[in-house]
Amino acid sequence: MQVNHGLWVLIYTLLSFKLDIQPKKNTIYLFIRIKRYIAMSNHLFTSESVSEGHPDKVADQISDAVLDAIIKDDPKARVACETMVKTGTAIVAGEITTNTWIDLDELVRDVITGIGYDSSDVGFDGKTCAVMSLIGKQSYDINIGVDRKSPEEQGAGDQGLMFGYASNETDVLMPAPITFAHRLVKQQSDVRRAKQVPWLRPDAKSQVTFRYEDDKPVAIDAVVLSTQHDEDVRLPDLREAVMETIIKPVLPAEWLTKDTKYHINPTGKFVIGGPVGDCGLTGRKIIVDTYGGMARHGGGAFSGKDPSKVDRSAAYACRYVAKNIVAAGLADRCEIQVSYAIGVAEPTSISVTTFGTNKVPESTIEQLIKDHFDLRPYGIITSLDLLKPIYQQTSVYGHMGRDDIDLTWERTDKADLLRSEAGLK
Repeated sequence: MQVNHGLWVLIYTLLSFKLDIQPKKNTIYLFIRIKRYIAMSNHLFTSESVSEGHPDKVADQISDAVLDAIIKDDPKARVACETMVKTGTAIVAGEITTNTWIDLDELVRDVITGIGYDSSDVGFDGKTCAVMSLIGKQSYDINIGVDRKSPEEQGAGDQGLMFGYASNETDVLMPAPITFAHRLVKQQSDVRRAKQVPWLRPDAKSQVTFRYEDDKPVAIDAVVLSTQHDEDVRLPDLREAVMETIIKPVLPAEWLTKDTKYHINPTGKFVIGGPVGDCGLTGRKIIVDTYGGMARHGGGAFSGKDPSKVDRSAAYACRYVAKNIVAAGLADRCEIQVSYAIGVAEPTSISVTTFGTNKVPESTIEQLIKDHFDLRPYGIITSLDLLKPIYQQTSVYGHMGRDDIDLTWERTDKADLLRSEAGLK
């Protein structure tokens, strides 16, 4: 096995310690640590994604559609919109302070029917479902902590910690498992909307397991694809169609082997789905929305929140920072954490983890971040141009690593500068 940079760092560190134990024990200790490292660098890792028709994603899309409709006319609005969908009903709740007006009933129905739930035949009809509103205004106590006379001093909308991550294992600098899990359910939607497979319905889930060697993806070990379908479809026909129209066009042939396992609708029947099969709630797919479990998560959801909420805007900023660091070649993998206190502009902490893949000291990377990225709420909002109706498009198929839409936090416009200032050629 090729010994990578991280293993050399481990060996060097261990040998550098002046351990107060006998040489023989020291050798055994070193051997155990190296063995554990090798086991960690050769492993399986799995991520999942869900389609636009999954009930939780129906809720996310409604919440972000409300945000977009408001921020389009009132960029300074404060929006915290939560949605619940269940058989025949959509409930929209939260706190919204704005000078504009939206037709909430019509907006909710348009989102639901646009997804494909437009008939009782599929179990949920956006044209006839009940729409309930439980919306109030944002607390004055929060307002005085966030708003300032000087916009540059805008305080964070809440306390909390946020993470961003990037890896050079895919072309979009994202982990491979979540990248291809997203692409599978996006393909399911494209095939369904094109009526290429006419009996597909909106709800679907995917799961992809990659085999890693030396911390690099080398093969796909298992694929799970479950899709909602019409009542009268034969299971063999469904599995063949899914394989030919969804799986094969998406997954790279070089990662598929004779040992790759496929589980297509493993329970057999998936007719009842969407909000009929399960209650959907905003913010319940935070790992799907980010890095598929490959990186840590601060716990805050994104959808329905305007960018004054650092749960959302700072997570986008952390992705922007991490992606530029990896694109600059300063590290192969990078995770950024920031934290905030409510009402305070400056982050309470910024930290960098590169998992032993850094080409320059992490302290150098931290200083470059402080020099070239403004991580105050106002700095994030202005540099990433977040006061625009861009959010509904992010509410399905991932907020990070998207190459099908133009998102400012996915740009690598600071990579050359970072590389130059780090002294790399």
